[in-house]
Amino acid sequence: MTGNGRRNARSRIKPATEANEDGAFLRNTKPNPKARKGRTRDHSFIRIFDVNLKVVLGLSVFAFLAIFFLIRHLVNPAEEASRPRVVTPFPAPKVMDLPQFQGEHRESLYWGTYRPHVYLGIRARTPRSLIAGLMWLGVKDGRYFMRHVCQDSDELSTYGWTHHNGRDFGHQVLVDQDMTLATSFLKSKVDGSGYGGDWAVQIDVQSEQSKWNEDIGGTAHIFFYMADEDGNALSLSRDILDIREDSLLASGSRMDVGDWQLHLKSKDNLEVHYSGFKTNHIHNLSDLVQGNLGAQARKFGWLKLSDTSDHSPNIIVFQISARIPFKVDIVFVSGTGLQSSRVEERVSSLTGTLLTDQLKEKQREFDAKFEKSFNLADKLDSESVIVGKAAVGNLLGGIGYSYGQSKISLPRDPNLGGLDNVISYWPAELYTAVPSRPFFPRGFLWDEGFHQLLIWRWDIHICLDIIGHWLDLMNVDGWIPCEQILGAEALSKVPEEFVPQHPTNGNPPTLFLVLRDIVRSLKKNKFTATESNEVSSFLERAFVRLEAWFQWFNTTQSGNDKTSYYWHGRDGTTTRELNPKTLSSGLDDYPRASHPSEDERHLDLRCWMYLAAECMHSIAELFDKDNKPGKDYGKTAKLLSDFEILNQMHFDEAYGAYFDFGNHTEKVRLSWKEKKIGDNYANRELVREVLERPQLRLVPHVGYVSLFPFIGRLIPPGSWILEKQLNLISNQSILWTDYGLRSLAKTSSVYMKRNTEHDPPYWRGPIWMNINYMILSALHHYSKDGPYRDRAKATYDELRSNLIRNVVRNRRQTGFLWEQYDQKKGKGKGARLFTGWTSLVLLIMAETYEES
Repeated sequence: MTGNGRRNARSRIKPATEANEDGAFLRNTKPNPKARKGRTRDHSFIRIFDVNLKVVLGLSVFAFLAIFFLIRHLVNPAEEASRPRVVTPFPAPKVMDLPQFQGEHRESLYWGTYRPHVYLGIRARTPRSLIAGLMWLGVKDGRYFMRHVCQDSDELSTYGWTHHNGRDFGHQVLVDQDMTLATSFLKSKVDGSGYGGDWAVQIDVQSEQSKWNEDIGGTAHIFFYMADEDGNALSLSRDILDIREDSLLASGSRMDVGDWQLHLKSKDNLEVHYSGFKTNHIHNLSDLVQGNLGAQARKFGWLKLSDTSDHSPNIIVFQISARIPFKVDIVFVSGTGLQSSRVEERVSSLTGTLLTDQLKEKQREFDAKFEKSFNLADKLDSESVIVGKAAVGNLLGGIGYSYGQSKISLPRDPNLGGLDNVISYWPAELYTAVPSRPFFPRGFLWDEGFHQLLIWRWDIHICLDIIGHWLDLMNVDGWIPCEQILGAEALSKVPEEFVPQHPTNGNPPTLFLVLRDIVRSLKKNKFTATESNEVSSFLERAFVRLEAWFQWFNTTQSGNDKTSYYWHGRDGTTTRELNPKTLSSGLDDYPRASHPSEDERHLDLRCWMYLAAECMHSIAELFDKDNKPGKDYGKTAKLLSDFEILNQMHFDEAYGAYFDFGNHTEKVRLSWKEKKIGDNYANRELVREVLERPQLRLVPHVGYVSLFPFIGRLIPPGSWILEKQLNLISNQSILWTDYGLRSLAKTSSVYMKRNTEHDPPYWRGPIWMNINYMILSALHHYSKDGPYRDRAKATYDELRSNLIRNVVRNRRQTGFLWEQYDQKKGKGKGARLFTGWTSLVLLIMAETYEES
């Protein structure tokens, strides 16, 4: 193209020469005989004209660029001024742009089981991905039900990853009535692969033959699909699928992975059907498949996909039917358009006995790494070890990737008639662990710190990658949306009214828990040289964002008194709640002051701020950061840990306990009231009654919040107040149970009381693993020094034993880890398959707590 350009330029000059000789382009209208006689003068004139043209063109381009940048400079401030600060990104280099997150690291994590909300889902870490997934037909009472999205109504006996290394291997067992599906995932990167490599899924279907044969004749139907979120057309290999002749199912092409193919191999006798769809609504795929099956059943009386396709489908679903037991291997190979792709060889290496052998080797590697990381063999029985493996496996296997825009709720605009003003955050990606695949398959800020306490000990690189993604979601004010509902799949799981995030509200900054741990481990040389360099680079890049996050809390959540803080977002006008919830604290309905006000002092937030300040001081020391005015984190940490000030603001000597402070009365209740609707209809509703004028005072509810100074190790080992805390913990009439510490004392006036007609008690009695873990960590700390060390050690041993025994028993009986546990009988409650912070039971088993 360059040569052509040069020739064209030269040809445009030549006519100008000819015209000059004819006098057509000269200013003089009369011929100049001297000029005609002197060819040199003519040529000289042409060269001068050529130079002037270049100068003119150059000046024109320069002027154009100058005007363009001037206009842009003038327009952009207007655009920036019109953009609300809340949706303006933080003005600093992104953490995820660090070199350590590029190259081999990025490619190694490209493909994964990053769709935690479905029973088995695969996608790439890219906004518009090629995705894959599994469905099957379950049977109950002789009727078929489609299984795809994790949900309790499916009534699976158990499901979840028994092993998962977070990178290239996972094994999962799903038990649906009398059918068991074992799904294994494996990634492979070899010469000839496209970006991200290849992957394989092995699906092994078994059953209790007698029962299954009785219900549906011994045949099972599973469905595997490929879908392109970018809308790229997928090609079916042929109209009639016969895997005995050819294993190829489908193919396509993408910018990221190049040409690709999907293959199916099995030694069993399979019947394969398909259906192709063209749609942008991939999250409604279950409905499309059920609709196709239903139409076929009504028309022909059989349970088969239609073997038809829309034109240029971006989704193809393959139905695989066979008599149980059977096993299928499904292989995705990328980069198939290259001459060196060796497709047949790569497919063979990821199917049959070669795949099975690799899966067994990966499981052995997982077991070896598990023992090296957590050292449980000599501490616990084999059943507890199995639960520990499931805990970390499910946490890693539940890591998801999503892309989209958060919805942000701004104050109500009178110009909009007082309606909620909701705007969109900038488009962003998030790689994150999730609390629960069926109930909370998305990112939660305060959960994430607890997740990473476990994950960093397994794989520091995955941990830093996740934290980096979260920090890059920070806006210009230092605020991070607390719940991340990104993309259509995530939005489909959340009621609309709970989607908007409130920029005035924070969430406990638990990321400082893991960052402090990592910094202390770095100082103790617990990482390899390469890891140490990467951790240091990460912390140095992240520091400016962590500063902004700290300052956001320190300014927006500060109270009226020095060193006091309070959670924003409580509803002071509610007439329905017994005690207005404090959702931003993460403790939801835990009782605070009965009448929210700016005079409140929230004890837990004060202790979180101490943690944050101490962590920031440690990082600043690491890099010799200057302590500028207002940013002396060591001084702030010292002030927040001042024992005398803490006691003056929050300690009640009569109770021997620490409390919140606020405008409070204990004489509040919910009563049934009749409310007239129209002329002839009355409705009964529970309404809050206040029987006494509230006063500024300590809020006398013993519970998890009361123990935060103990958790934060702010109580000197020799203080009599420490003994009081141990009394509260070990008293069965207050917090102690045989299954763990309850969240609220039995002596509290709102213990196990509903907060509204429709809100059962949540943090008002049940046992929660994350807080129990932090209490155990503190007990472990206090068992090493001081006059109460023996008491702390005995309490620690018994509490640890109770927690482990109850979690293991529940998983044996129910097949799941749970969100919380009943304080009376220890039964699992709330969301099941809650392998977020409940996975901390593994660190409890390993007796692995924060570095001191």
